[in-house]
Amino acid sequence: MRTVEVGPVTGGRVRAAPAGPLAGLIAQLLLLSALAATVGLGRTGWIAGVTLGVVTDAALARGLARHGSDRFGVADWVTLARATLAVGVAALVARSFDQPAPVAVLVALAAVALALDAVDGWIVRRTRTATPFGAHFDGEVDAFLILVLSVYVARSAGPWVLAIGAARYGFLAAGWLLPWMRAALPPRHWRKVVAATQGITLTIAAAGVVPRALAQVAVVAALALLSESFGRDVVWLWSRRHATRDRLTALANRGDDRGVARHGRRRGRGHRGIAAGLTILALLVVWAALVAPDQLGRLTPSAFARLPIEGFAVIAVAIFLPSRTRRLLACIAGPVLGLLVIVKILDMGFFEAFDRPFNPIADGSYTGIGIETLRDSIGRTYANLVVAGAAVLGVAVLVLTTLAVLRLTRVAAGHRRRSLPAIAGLGTVWALCWLFGAQLISNAPIASTSAAGLVVREVRLVRAGVEDHAIFGDEIRHDRFRSTPGARLLTGLRGKDVLLVFVESYGKVAVQGSSFSPQVDALLDRGTKRLQAAGFASRSAFLTSSTFGGISWLAHSTVQSGLWVDTQLRYDQLVESRRLTLSVAFKRAGWRTVSDVPSDDRAWPQGSSFYHYDKLYDRRNVGYRGPKFSYAAMPDQYVLLALQRLELAKRHRRPLFAEVDLVSSHTPWTRIPQLIGWNDVRNGSIFKRLPVAQVTRAELFSDSKRVHAAYGQSIEYTLSALVSFVQHYGKDNLVLIVLGDHQPAKVITGENPSHDVPISVIAHDPKVLDRIAGWGWQSGLRPSPSAPVWRMDAFRNRFFRAFDS
Repeated sequence: MRTVEVGPVTGGRVRAAPAGPLAGLIAQLLLLSALAATVGLGRTGWIAGVTLGVVTDAALARGLARHGSDRFGVADWVTLARATLAVGVAALVARSFDQPAPVAVLVALAAVALALDAVDGWIVRRTRTATPFGAHFDGEVDAFLILVLSVYVARSAGPWVLAIGAARYGFLAAGWLLPWMRAALPPRHWRKVVAATQGITLTIAAAGVVPRALAQVAVVAALALLSESFGRDVVWLWSRRHATRDRLTALANRGDDRGVARHGRRRGRGHRGIAAGLTILALLVVWAALVAPDQLGRLTPSAFARLPIEGFAVIAVAIFLPSRTRRLLACIAGPVLGLLVIVKILDMGFFEAFDRPFNPIADGSYTGIGIETLRDSIGRTYANLVVAGAAVLGVAVLVLTTLAVLRLTRVAAGHRRRSLPAIAGLGTVWALCWLFGAQLISNAPIASTSAAGLVVREVRLVRAGVEDHAIFGDEIRHDRFRSTPGARLLTGLRGKDVLLVFVESYGKVAVQGSSFSPQVDALLDRGTKRLQAAGFASRSAFLTSSTFGGISWLAHSTVQSGLWVDTQLRYDQLVESRRLTLSVAFKRAGWRTVSDVPSDDRAWPQGSSFYHYDKLYDRRNVGYRGPKFSYAAMPDQYVLLALQRLELAKRHRRPLFAEVDLVSSHTPWTRIPQLIGWNDVRNGSIFKRLPVAQVTRAELFSDSKRVHAAYGQSIEYTLSALVSFVQHYGKDNLVLIVLGDHQPAKVITGENPSHDVPISVIAHDPKVLDRIAGWGWQSGLRPSPSAPVWRMDAFRNRFFRAFDS
């Protein structure tokens, strides 16, 4: 630690001020390259490391100019080395959100940085070369390293640890709002001890070398010390707030021209370079925001080698506007550009997860559901960190784009003579590229209008969403089976128990064209033979799902209603209607109807008001006493056994229709149960004692082969449980319709996947399969590449026609 009160500035300094930030950037890039070559950084680590390195060195250059320093001391070089190590730690922490962090390397870098903190302080005291710049530089590096370490530790200890890293920046933010908080604090050795304690404690907690409980106690104690230290400083500043205000007023009234001149000369030494750097940064921000693609697969360097006509137009207009109108234009264009960036980010996520762009009308309602699903999949702590990070990112994007547009328009208007020829020349090049269709990569012409195109697309989506309400309403009302009496419905299934079984993420990729499909195909072939030995036969084909990668209830409602339900708006409109569903048809024809959805943990009013089930089963009322398995509240084997106990095993009952949702194959596939003897399942508590392979989401998704294998294993487990269930409990009157709800996300399917899912009908009575012989479906549980493919909404009507009288 260094302070400015050690002594006067003397010799021992090296003329290297301009070289300091440049040397820092070079050193940081070399460190990041070394980390990438040894332990790996990934895209996230590289982006975070380079961004933070540039910001650090830009802040260093600005600090040198502000303090009027033209020299960089030996101690400053040591502090710069610490800043470089902190950037490396930050890159590894960012990497840890995608894949496991190399804890040993991360801790080693942090430990060396903490050790060097004592070295630069010793050099300052030895050489008596303390400066205001050096003290400020040292303190900011300390704060940055503590912030980075707190982010890493918060992932395991809880979000409250972030308070340690945010304390320094909260103190600075308070100073922007309260002038009395900006007064100089007196030197205090205890402040240095507390700061050192934070870094050491967080590093030990990150290393995991002490028991977790002890580490949490230590971090809590460190936070308490930090709160006391900052609290004491705030109280001291508050007690002297009037004196601070009077001193600031006196300085303002004095108008010391000599002081102003000296300050101006100091600022002038680095102001031009910083101003040019900020202008270039603003240009890059606006350029990238305008031409960036909206799909991760297209996010390549070549995608940015394009000319955005929208940016040229805004700058050209701004050049001729008066200053007030120009600022108004920038304050409108900046947030609009930020919103476009946010939409592109959302598009990237939706294309990866659902193979479609973000719909501002239909997809807004998924926020709450998405957060709940994320919490069930990765845990509440990680999910809260992701949500908080997303909110901060959104605000940062809006602020950054607005500031960038403000600066570009101001600079362009201030240099009109240079700006006009530049804009005219670039506009001419754009026109020529547009005329000849020039492009460096396919579907990315150099003459870009992608930002305007995105705005047009969003407007069309909004308009289509509004118009679709009336269109879909007509489709709901047009139902040829709506008034069919129960006596004529489903007569070909009288006396049968019919189970509509959805297998989560069971897509075409599971049975064709993937590294794991041979294993799944072999299991299906064995399952076909095992069912045949038990007297059951099956026929299979494909359905094209109305959704992809998630939002399973859209597929469920599509199958049940015979309508194409591909948005939440359509789903909400459907469940408020009186459309005839499979469950209502079976109920009207005399069946007892139940819903068995073990992933639900709360009331589902649509199950009674729209689907009209006689009974709703979820995780609260099926008697499970075992552990969760990743997203799944209970293993699929238990779900099937509970349905057997609660419904199928009852005597003197009506035939049963049940929709059963099996979710052991739901992402993230980090904890997959094993199939055990049916008599051993009981209340599920046995699963607490059985060993199970478990990995973290970061560990699993850092290895594409591993995550593909885990997905395949989860599908194999669920299908094995189904086949075994039919073998053990299947009666002569049992009929199953087994299908996938959607394909898994692109991390499994790859780019440009189909939306097809397998479907099989399994029955003991050969008359059931005779009824669907005209469908052309293939024998067995495994559909081949030549199997028929229907749209999912076509199933209900064909099913009714096959089994109605």
